[in-house]
Amino acid sequence: MVTQILTKIFGTKHDREMKRIQPTVDKIASLEPAMAALTDEQLKAKTPEFQERLKKGETVDDILPEAFAVCREASKRVLGMRHYDVQMIGGIVLNRGNISEMRTGEGKTLVATLPVYLNALTGRGVHVVTVNDYLARRDAEWMGRLYGWLGLTTGIIVHGLNDQQRKQMYACDITYCTNNELGFDYLRDNMKFDLADYVQRGHYFAIVDECDSILVDEARTPLIISGPAESSTEKYLAVNAIIPHLKRDVHFTMEEKTKTASLTDDGNAKVEELMGLSNLYDPQNIEILHHVYQGLKAHYLYRRDVEYMIKDGEIVIVDEFTGRLMPGRRWSDGLHQAIEAKEGVEVKSENQTLATITFQNYFRMYDKLSGMTGTADTEAVEFKKIYELDVNVIPTNKPIQRKDQEDVVYKSEKAKFKAITADIKERSAKGQPILVGTASIEKSESLSNFLKKEGIRHEVLNAKHHEREAEIVAQAGRKGAVTIATNMAGRGTDIMLGGNAEMLAKAKSGAAEGTPEYEEAYNALKPQVEAERAEVKALGGLYIVGTERHESRRIDNQLRGRAGRQGDPGESKFFLSLEDNLMRIFNGERIQKIMEMLNIPEDEPITAKMVTNAIEGAQRKVEGHNFDIRKNLMEYDTVMNQQRNAIYSMRRKVLEGQEIERTTLDWLGDSVSNLLDTYLPEGAKKEAWSIEGLNNSLGQMFGFKVDLAGKPVDAEVVTEEVKKGVKEVFEKQKSSMGPFFEQVQKMILLQSIDHHWKNHLYVIDKLKEGIGLRGYAQKDPLIEYKKEAFMAFEKLNNTIKADAVEKVMRVQLVAQQSEEEVLESLRPEEADLSELDYSSPSEADIGHSLPQANASSSEPEKRKMTFQSGPRDDRPMNREERRRMEKPGKGKR
Repeated sequence: MVTQILTKIFGTKHDREMKRIQPTVDKIASLEPAMAALTDEQLKAKTPEFQERLKKGETVDDILPEAFAVCREASKRVLGMRHYDVQMIGGIVLNRGNISEMRTGEGKTLVATLPVYLNALTGRGVHVVTVNDYLARRDAEWMGRLYGWLGLTTGIIVHGLNDQQRKQMYACDITYCTNNELGFDYLRDNMKFDLADYVQRGHYFAIVDECDSILVDEARTPLIISGPAESSTEKYLAVNAIIPHLKRDVHFTMEEKTKTASLTDDGNAKVEELMGLSNLYDPQNIEILHHVYQGLKAHYLYRRDVEYMIKDGEIVIVDEFTGRLMPGRRWSDGLHQAIEAKEGVEVKSENQTLATITFQNYFRMYDKLSGMTGTADTEAVEFKKIYELDVNVIPTNKPIQRKDQEDVVYKSEKAKFKAITADIKERSAKGQPILVGTASIEKSESLSNFLKKEGIRHEVLNAKHHEREAEIVAQAGRKGAVTIATNMAGRGTDIMLGGNAEMLAKAKSGAAEGTPEYEEAYNALKPQVEAERAEVKALGGLYIVGTERHESRRIDNQLRGRAGRQGDPGESKFFLSLEDNLMRIFNGERIQKIMEMLNIPEDEPITAKMVTNAIEGAQRKVEGHNFDIRKNLMEYDTVMNQQRNAIYSMRRKVLEGQEIERTTLDWLGDSVSNLLDTYLPEGAKKEAWSIEGLNNSLGQMFGFKVDLAGKPVDAEVVTEEVKKGVKEVFEKQKSSMGPFFEQVQKMILLQSIDHHWKNHLYVIDKLKEGIGLRGYAQKDPLIEYKKEAFMAFEKLNNTIKADAVEKVMRVQLVAQQSEEEVLESLRPEEADLSELDYSSPSEADIGHSLPQANASSSEPEKRKMTFQSGPRDDRPMNREERRRMEKPGKGKR
């Protein structure tokens, strides 16, 4: 009550923010006449003027009003579009590093040009992130004309470019790209052996279009670059053969809400009998138990043409949020292989992770991050907690005219589809355009069959027809058009009543925009489209039909938002049944009792605010559950992110070639200190020392042993002897390799970092799989994970250093080669980066949502040994010395 009173007096948070921004908008408007009076050349000259002012110390905020005014005027001249005042507000919000929520059709693509132009003036590069290649190309080509006219360069990053092309695109002032390509480029860069091969040049400012899709929906899916691991696929086929013999609720139970399966006691006995095992829970059979669980999920929770499709003999995942196919992505933890075995396609080996990062951690690397979408306010808490982004709801340019009808609920899916078909038939007969949203390929094709029986012409857009996505959706507003689309397929493409004249002209003429053929077709079509637009408006505008509620209210709002753009009329209505997934899992029983109590026939729906509220309550629960999962995933991945940053920083320092010798000497000191701590522990009695063990390790790593004959066995004496021997070996190595020594060190250090980091990722993957079980021992899995990951990273650090210094101290060069040949032979073999996967996290990856804990080492501080470099011998090698050389990593050590 108090909140409502305060809101009436002071307005909502969004209202107050709009009032604070308004003076800046007024200032921009006051500059418009002056900008309009400038010639083209004078307006273009503003770009170098702004760049010079920024170099002299002014900030982007200082020049914002002028830069926005210049961009608005240039847009009028180049694109024929003038930014509305509400679009100026959106641009200011984006520049501040916040999320701008703007309704569909409010011109987000044009809004982005304002902060993009302003921030590109710094020369540090601006990334505009979209959800697919089509939108990246379209927006870059469309808005690139404006940037080019103003003297800035525009690049596009899409699938299929080579590294040289990518580097050129990232070097542009503005780069349009997809989220996937950005993340993969970052991971690939950190697997390269020369800084000159890096394609990205930093992370200054990113504007994420459809940010709710990228930063929320896809946040649970880590980007993974992986290579094949040595693993037999027979176990998947063996497990798959026994799954049909297990009965639900007798041998196993299923939890659809969390997508988990578990065996009963009878199920354990049955699996042991079928697999010929004496004890399924014997440590050596734990892997089989895991694959049984994955097999059960594959058979009972993952459905063909819903969660995945079979295309060209492969299992291809269908994105649950957009309905698009995701070729190249694979479910992790053996689930994908279990589905391959179930469908009888080739079962591919499991992959080993070589590099990974989540979108959450990737986008948090940017100095300034902002986003725009039509639906962000329902996830405002998540954006704030995870990305430190505030959501600002921008007013529409014209009042919304769309009518949102109450949901109607039927007893069965068949009755629901019949009602939808009848409604579509009645409205399409009048000529009203209709867009139908479905949740899966299966449902879209089922509804399509109902429409075919009634002779209703329609277009079906789902993962099977995604190539024509933009073309189909763009024309969904034409008179009489009926379009069935999987969820938000075609998102980002504007639906105009009467059709999109530009796209129709391109299709009719087959020519590019700006050509005489295109202009002729466009001029002929424009009056026809305008007339059709008036007819469609009179019929009530675009009619949106939702065939079921999604788990997230945002997806429903996105579907509704396709109608009523820029003050157009429109209508939306959701048809539901008690057999829909959301209803069945969360609220079906309660509503079914109400319908039975009221004795409602199958083909008669109920429409009540209570039902709508119950459904929204279920959606809020699911949204909260999914947020907990994403938050928990981030807590786990934050541990890996800190380790990844440490390793990538170590790698970059080596690549930069600064103080390579100093790095080697530091690692040498750490490795020798570890040896002494192992064999001559401080504070221990001499009886506990192992001079023999120390000598064995020194012999293996450095090729010498300490000679204590006639000397007192004293810690100080042993330490000095070790230090003396190591220095002699180091100086000998340095002298023997002459000009190659620095490059040898560099390549060996990189090899050690990459090899052991890959192994560490494997260890961490296995740690994640079982860490949730610690909860049964009353231990917090997250805290346990942090402790274990910390110890594993400590071990990784020591292993990298020991391995690298051993190779540096033992490697020899052989054969008479030119300097170029020797340096080329030292270059490590790069990983094949063509095998790129997306892997969805399994329940074991996610663990439990638990409080943070700081892991700390209980080990005592170790002694530190340092080495100073002696004078370097840079003399050229003679023939005899060259003959004695061996290639590193091959031949003698």
